[in-house]
Amino acid sequence: MERKNAPKPKADAGQSREDRLKAALKANMAKRKAQARARAADNTKKE
Repeated sequence: MERKNAPKPKADAGQSREDRLKAALKANMAKRKAQARARAADNTKKE
């Protein structure tokens, strides 16, 4: 029998961490842009 969840080498672990961080940063930037757009739209309605 072979193990299905064999431990991966450390290089892959570092790469997956980078991928997770990259995805989190992308999501955070998208959220911030949406907030900025909403604030800008709100400011134009008040004026």
